[in-house]
Amino acid sequence: MTGQLEETAEPPRLAAGRMLGMERRSAMDAVRMRIGMAISLGLLKPGERLPDQDDVALGLSVSPITARRALASLAEQGVVVRRRGRAGGTFVADSPPTDVLAELSASPAESQAVNRLVDRRLLFECAVTHYAAVNATPKQLDELDRLTREMAESTDWSYYHRMDEQFHQLVGTASCLDTAVEVYHETLAELYGYFIPYPIEKLHKSNHDHITLVAAMRAGNVEEAVEVSRKHVDILHRTMFMGLAQGGQPAGA
Repeated sequence: MTGQLEETAEPPRLAAGRMLGMERRSAMDAVRMRIGMAISLGLLKPGERLPDQDDVALGLSVSPITARRALASLAEQGVVVRRRGRAGGTFVADSPPTDVLAELSASPAESQAVNRLVDRRLLFECAVTHYAAVNATPKQLDELDRLTREMAESTDWSYYHRMDEQFHQLVGTASCLDTAVEVYHETLAELYGYFIPYPIEKLHKSNHDHITLVAAMRAGNVEEAVEVSRKHVDILHRTMFMGLAQGGQPAGA
């Protein structure tokens, strides 16, 4: 009974985020795949320290139990190593087994599912940005500015992803589109379920879009704000894992 409870101990907001393509994977296997692909693609380097277990859970939008099981499984297979002591933690193995990494890959169906999801988000993002540029309050704009500063100062992908999610959720809320905002937030949650760790310098570069977006919203420049959002989401087609596998460059959400 305990095992069953642990296996389903996911954050409530992810209940709507079980997507076509990944729904057949357990939460633990999905985390294993996302970390494994980041290693295969060189986004996580040999010897690199992963964030603490709880931060991995928060950054990948899963429960701490799921993160712990996934990391333990990867350690057993030699993909990561765990070290004790003050300088300890979980690190990418110096030579992760290539056969194991080959198994930790997304299927064509999963890649197609993400492409469709990004298309859906693109439509939503343009709409919510338009109305957010019209309706956002000074307090909301100040909070968006604060979140861009938090992302600029972040030192790992886990914290950045959490601030990034808050940023886009607030843009949706500021649009005042009522029930449509709920659907937008659900789409965001689904898409975040596919994110893999990116190098923090790439995420910081992506944050420049957030800064430009807030400036356009504060100036009441609706057309510019929408164009920034359109480009920001459109690049996901080249930066999510299916694009990375084809040689694209990673960026943030």
